[in-house]
Amino acid sequence: MKDHGSLIQVRALKLLAELTTSEKLALLDGDTPFWSGMADIALHQASHRHPWPAAGIPRLGLAGLQFVDGPRGVALEGGATTFPVPIARGACWDPDLEERIGEAIGREARSFGANWVAGVCINLLRHPGWGRAQETYGEDPVHVGAMGAAMTRGLERHAVACVKHLALNSIDSSRFLVDVQVSERVLHELYLPHFRDCVEAGAGSLMSAYNQVNGLWCGQHPQLLRRILKERWGFGGFVVTDFIFGVRDGVGALLAGQDLEMPFRMVFAGCLPEAVADGRVPMQCIDEAVLRLLQVQLGVPPGAYPTSLRSCQQHRALAREAATSSIVLLRNEGQVLPFNGLSSLAVIGRHASVANLGDRGSSDTRPMAGSVVTPLSGLQAAAPDLRIEQANGSSPQAAAELAARCDAAVVVAGLDWHLEGEHIHPGDIAPILRLIPPPEWMLRLLGRHRLMPLWRPVAHWLAWITSFASARQGGDFAAGDRTDLSLPAEQVALIRQVAAANPRTVVVLMGGGALVIEEWRQLVPGLLLLWYPGEQGGAALADVLLGRVSPSGRLPFSMVADTSQLPPFEPRARRVVYDLWHGYRRLQRDGHPAAYPFGFGLSYSQFTASDLTAELQRSDGRMDQLKASVTITNTGEVEAAEVVQLYLEPPAREIERPARTLVAFQRLLLAAGESRRLTLVIPLRACATFDPVMDGFVTEGGVHRLVLARHVEEEGLAVELELEAALVCR
Repeated sequence: MKDHGSLIQVRALKLLAELTTSEKLALLDGDTPFWSGMADIALHQASHRHPWPAAGIPRLGLAGLQFVDGPRGVALEGGATTFPVPIARGACWDPDLEERIGEAIGREARSFGANWVAGVCINLLRHPGWGRAQETYGEDPVHVGAMGAAMTRGLERHAVACVKHLALNSIDSSRFLVDVQVSERVLHELYLPHFRDCVEAGAGSLMSAYNQVNGLWCGQHPQLLRRILKERWGFGGFVVTDFIFGVRDGVGALLAGQDLEMPFRMVFAGCLPEAVADGRVPMQCIDEAVLRLLQVQLGVPPGAYPTSLRSCQQHRALAREAATSSIVLLRNEGQVLPFNGLSSLAVIGRHASVANLGDRGSSDTRPMAGSVVTPLSGLQAAAPDLRIEQANGSSPQAAAELAARCDAAVVVAGLDWHLEGEHIHPGDIAPILRLIPPPEWMLRLLGRHRLMPLWRPVAHWLAWITSFASARQGGDFAAGDRTDLSLPAEQVALIRQVAAANPRTVVVLMGGGALVIEEWRQLVPGLLLLWYPGEQGGAALADVLLGRVSPSGRLPFSMVADTSQLPPFEPRARRVVYDLWHGYRRLQRDGHPAAYPFGFGLSYSQFTASDLTAELQRSDGRMDQLKASVTITNTGEVEAAEVVQLYLEPPAREIERPARTLVAFQRLLLAAGESRRLTLVIPLRACATFDPVMDGFVTEGGVHRLVLARHVEEEGLAVELELEAALVCR
């Protein structure tokens, strides 16, 4: 009996044989005409009203693909669950939880009629000022890859997972312009492994990026899309453009491995019919793209999904679990937390009483009215007998007076969508607008051959008008990247005055990226990160502040003491160089301790690690993977989760390498006094470097140290292993 994959392939080949050339070409772009689609976006917020259709052939019974965004939940109006943003879930360090969230988002997407979800954003957080930092999981490829692969597996149980953006996309304000220069080694070793992890987890689609890499636009980059993704990694799904402005050269993009332009009939529709007719694009290339789209579409699980899945009790509980697990306790001097014996509490700050869910770009969610639990409402519900007084913080003096009257104070500060998020600079898209097709009615009236020579000057004129209007309006809209990593000055003034008025002050920080907080962090005994915590964030915060749950989040990035310790970051850069050195790798190289290191987070309990062992496992006579085992004990008095982190220290050799890198991790919940032995599996590829001459990952010969530590800067518990120099994989 043939397996499921073989049956799908047979059916897809049969469908391919029945398609006409025009039907094949129609499958390669979104089913929405450009002009009506743009009007729908401009006038009706279409991206949050309905899925975007593609690849449907009604006469053959193909319903098509229906796309929605979804990094923190389905981004459509209608009451979908809003989960914490991905960077918060990255702080959970819990792939099992992330897989369950992916499955929940997939179910809810199906309830909207969508079957294709762009919920896996895995671009590395190279600099914390990136406006879309909140949409990824962190700064390390092993950590990001594990979390992205988990989301992929969860989504693929119910829908097609879309992994984005391939590759090196981590500046928003110049994403339509910037050319990222990167070496072969850095590309394969640091910026691609997490995409490979998602491919190996079964992703049905990958989205190319807007930016350039080494002088070529990602949407038409044969090295990235064809040679690496499809040939080296064996990716069997399809590649989709980033939306609207993802293609500059339709023929070049298709030949490079781009399979689908979304969401409109645009550049592909305008050039591919002629390119096929005159032989510039062979039918074999068209058939390959169509076959990929058919196979993925046919693999979507069948069935109807009820609207009752949206924000159901199970999914709300999952959102609360994620929000609770994501909270990172950074400072707890004098054991100010958890709060005990309080009769009154001051809750201060504008963010305490408003829904603060994150960016309002493509990932924006629209939760059910009244479903968002704010920090204030969460505390009020959790402690009805506690006298809670609130001030919005507009007057630091009044807030300080309130804090002085209460037993303790909580200041909720941080960022919101006004200060960071997805960004579009209209002037940058003018060159792409020159490629827009004429309206359908014009094509029908005059025909393609008569109209196109007349239309091209009109398209150039429209692009010029867009650039001019953009310049007159100051150029941009939405928050974009951050160049100032400090809190707004008025928030710092508020924290200072409240902390001076009440020695039991705890600061709760919201936001999607790192902040530089050296000027005031020593003034408060309690400090924690709440992130953009989703619709159940206030309930999660109350659980941690009141001691019902021990905080267990760990930083998915490094928080620096000074911005001079970060890589160069210019939001309007036209050309940048990405190297091996960002995050904890850069801090190690330069000898700068972090304000709070990668992997750091405090607990209400204590843990010990003992009896660390490691061994090589070989397959077919070659090194395959490492296995490390360790015993973890909760020596404290409360149940708590520990995040076990394993780092590699390579031998001292001539090749330039980070002093220590993450190679494996596991989250572990232990009762008070409980011990458990666990085993971590490390693919040897994670211990190797990419050798351009060998065109593959190669282990260095010599003694390697595996270090079990609670964060990247802790001395930790170590074991040594001798590895031989060998080619591990391509």
